Amino acid sequence: MMTETMNPPQGKLTSLLGLVGRADSLLASIPRSLPLLAVRFALAVPFFYSGLTKWDGFLHLSNGAHYLFEEEFKLHIFGSEIPYPFPTAIATASGLAEIILPILLVLGLGTRFAALALIVMTGIIQLTVPDGWANFHLPWASMALTLVVFGPGRVALDAFIMPLLPNGSKS
Repeated sequence: MMTETMNPPQGKLTSLLGLVGRADSLLASIPRSLPLLAVRFALAVPFFYSGLTKWDGFLHLSNGAHYLFEEEFKLHIFGSEIPYPFPTAIATASGLAEIILPILLVLGLGTRFAALALIVMTGIIQLTVPDGWANFHLPWASMALTLVVFGPGRVALDAFIMPLLPNGSKS
């Protein structure tokens, strides 16, 4: 009886490919909700901390926020620096959004809408601080877009509320 032997390098390659395949299957088995929860927190944190800096108490805009929106922040559009119109109103809206939207993300409540609002905010921030694209704005926009497309996952209030709505679906 003739015994077939595998070529030793081919045997090692087959073992390595089998190991890679098992590792890939293990990684693919991670519930989708876990990375979506991580993305919600990762996006919420910088906006929330930024929002905290804009307030000196409950609905009392800080002097620093007033100064930034009145004097420092400009919209960089077509090579021009345009002052913010209604700087106090925009500072207030920005400060409120930077507190409320991250809380909604963490809770997973209205996640797709909160993330969409953060994409819009990130676009405005990009017009204000054009040099921040690679380090901050691109990752923020990518995380927000991920949440708009995939939703919050099952570890979210949306997962309980959305099925109750007409045409609701689980993320």
